Amino acid sequence: MSNGFTLWFTGLSGAGKTTISSRIAPILRDRKLRVEVLDGDVVRDNLSTRLGFSKEDRDENIRRIGWLCELLTRNGIATLAAAISPYREARFEVRQRVGTFVEVFCDAPLEVLTERDPKGLYKRALAGEIKNFTGVDDPYERPENPDVHLDTAGTTIDHCVGQVLRVLEERGLIPKA
Repeated sequence: MSNGFTLWFTGLSGAGKTTISSRIAPILRDRKLRVEVLDGDVVRDNLSTRLGFSKEDRDENIRRIGWLCELLTRNGIATLAAAISPYREARFEVRQRVGTFVEVFCDAPLEVLTERDPKGLYKRALAGEIKNFTGVDDPYERPENPDVHLDTAGTTIDHCVGQVLRVLEERGLIPKA
């Protein structure tokens, strides 16, 4: 199984994208896959520092992450990208570009995300202190048909990890445990 693939985690801030992808990465390494994790915040800090948060800049950030995913996937790497990626069209563009692409929607209601938020960003956005906050006053377009739909508010992290691994096994992208 030397073919690469991209596992694209999308969802609002605090929905579990980074947490779940960071739990899956060592499991894939244990199964002898070469793995890279691209966290949206880390990529933005290193590759997209001059971009703001307009729709155009957000789309450009996703294109850059998508280009990295395409490159890594083409070279046999299991690539786990965790980025809010709020717009369907940008996610579709990345899917088309990458090829072997599995979209994972980390789904949790705003009330749960607000409770989880250690920095209090949701409360500040809801109070109008932060503008253009995705999911509050800036749109998040939920995936219509994600490959994996995780209820991160109603299930455990381990259950979510298991759901993703099952889909990867069923598609022959990873060896069975």
